[in-house]
Amino acid sequence: MKIILVTGASRGIGRSIAKTLARNNYKVIANYNKSFEQALDLQNELKKEKINIDIFKADVSKRNEVKKMINYIINKYKKIDVLINNAGIDQEGIFQDISDDEWHNVIDVNLYSVFCTTQEVVKNMISNKSGCIINISSIYGTQGGACSVAYSASKAGIDGITKSLAKELGPSNIRVNSIAPGFINTDMNNYLSKEEVNKIINETPLQKIGKPEEIAKCINWLIEDSFTTGQIISINGGWNT
Repeated sequence: MKIILVTGASRGIGRSIAKTLARNNYKVIANYNKSFEQALDLQNELKKEKINIDIFKADVSKRNEVKKMINYIINKYKKIDVLINNAGIDQEGIFQDISDDEWHNVIDVNLYSVFCTTQEVVKNMISNKSGCIINISSIYGTQGGACSVAYSASKAGIDGITKSLAKELGPSNIRVNSIAPGFINTDMNNYLSKEEVNKIINETPLQKIGKPEEIAKCINWLIEDSFTTGQIISINGGWNT
């Protein structure tokens, strides 16, 4: 059985990923930081289906907390087959109004967490000569987003890590890919007005909003695939910002 760590798994896309993979008979460790009640609800929801997952609290922007989480998984399951770097936060605002603290917070949670968590996990993958790393990026990482400079920069950085690591880790039979969602129906987008949402829908060729489950399906395919690496896979309904 494959052992899979999903960061930021208590809500949104991460929650859907964790549920989909657990239902497909993978062993899932669902990471959360501040959302204990949501993480526990996820665990209990799956228990009703006779599916057991682990939940583990760790701030993935903190090296010591990441180490504790990885050590827990290795000690219990002896390996990590798949890492899904999903944890992230948004930050909207005019570029010249971004404070240093706001900038560092977004970069730490969105980008440094990918560096830190991957660095800790990949040691085990290299030893096993096998692994799959999937990073959740964003359409803003490839297209950029007005009033989302810190977020866009962090997601572009994730894509850079993906392409570089795919080349570096390929000889160790470790595949590294990124999924860049477009507009997906999660609570991260609740700040948008109905008019703003309708504008995005009208600009999207498929004329609809994406569902978290559609990202999860792609994740499942990437885990089972054996020849795809170094790719930034856009799932956006054709929307181009």
